[in-house]
Amino acid sequence: AAGSTILRSSEPVTADATCVSRLRAAGFVFMGRTNMTEFAYSGVGVNPHYGTPKSVWDRAQGRIPGGSSSGAAVSVSDGMDYMGLGTDTGGSCRVPAAFNGITGYKSSTGRVPRDGVFPLSDTLDTVGPLANSVQCCSIIDAMMAGDRTGNVLARDPATLRFGILQHVAMDTMDPEVATAFDAAIKTLGKAGVVFSEVAFPDLTELPALNAKGGISAAEAMNVHAEMLERHGDEYHQMVRTRILSGLNVTGPELVEHYRRRKEMISKFERLCSGLDGFILPTVPILPPLISEVEKDDRYGPLNFLCLRNTFLGNFLDSCAISVPMTARGEAPAGAMLMRRHGQDTELFNAAASVETILQKALS
Repeated sequence: AAGSTILRSSEPVTADATCVSRLRAAGFVFMGRTNMTEFAYSGVGVNPHYGTPKSVWDRAQGRIPGGSSSGAAVSVSDGMDYMGLGTDTGGSCRVPAAFNGITGYKSSTGRVPRDGVFPLSDTLDTVGPLANSVQCCSIIDAMMAGDRTGNVLARDPATLRFGILQHVAMDTMDPEVATAFDAAIKTLGKAGVVFSEVAFPDLTELPALNAKGGISAAEAMNVHAEMLERHGDEYHQMVRTRILSGLNVTGPELVEHYRRRKEMISKFERLCSGLDGFILPTVPILPPLISEVEKDDRYGPLNFLCLRNTFLGNFLDSCAISVPMTARGEAPAGAMLMRRHGQDTELFNAAASVETILQKALS
């Protein structure tokens, strides 16, 4: 039902999505469907139709779980299951992973088949796992893609070189996130990892490019046009507003978005030369209160902050992973590693080393 009430009246599907059938064939047992943001179109994870799962942190007050794969992250973090599946169009696997102290992966586009997956943006959609470790995510990703073994060979920290983006990614952050990220960099540095600051001023264009909703809104509008006409009032209205913004993106503007994205991807790939990827905070803020996000004037700004850093990975067509950089029970924050498209195996190997170093420091 994709978190909606609209699709509940649709005819039942007769076959698994390929990503699910491959996992089932390998022996995975699927226990059920978890809650999610309606039609996967939000980074906060609220759902007025079925209720919003609370982040595992500060449950007494009720914090957002992150979205869109909200229930997937909470179910793993609570120990209900071994892994959850989600789609990542702007951060929907990595944001809830960061907000619930687990690991979330965004695969390179095109690797994991998307047949049987309800679409949001044909350009940006990917399928990814949420699990308790880099190794877990690697196994699941490999089985779904069918193009690698899933084995992880952790890198020697002394051989790792990461860039730290100096534009957008390190802008406004909650103090707790900034402190955790600084501590993670120092810990990794002591283990031998080398960092370099990298300028990428082109990224400052993204807010303007996405002012009307950008590529995702335009493509989502194409998917939802008929349903919105017949069932518009049945949508979560904040999600409906985001989809309808795609009507404001003109044809020439969309073509320019695609052209500019292609240019930035090329520049990103050049910047990756000599590096094992980039490291940045997965989300610049801690999970806000659910009550705060439910305010009309706060939903948009908080949703933007939730997705600000993770969206870089989608726009730049990278593979990316979020690993915890705070201890269980503390305010949750994730460290995200990004690498150029197609280098998923190399990213997992680097991420395994980072994960081991950070976990040892936090234990």
